[in-house]
Amino acid sequence: MKTVKKTSEYTISQRRDGRYAIVNAYNKPVNGEEKVKILLAEELIKLTAAAPAPVEPEAESEAVAEDGEAAAE
Repeated sequence: MKTVKKTSEYTISQRRDGRYAIVNAYNKPVNGEEKVKILLAEELIKLTAAAPAPVEPEAESEAVAEDGEAAAE
């Protein structure tokens, strides 16, 4: 692994596959949201918005339900 940045609080290394590994001052790995915050602060990654989920047409399902009720009566 190649060391990208070393501070008194943590060390950032880049693996051969391009991903980043962070270890704190006690040589314990940093993961999760804390890792993302560090990488964003160092501008090593960019956070993009998630793609919006496809919207299901609720109006059609409501219309079908109303027709079904009318047919049942």
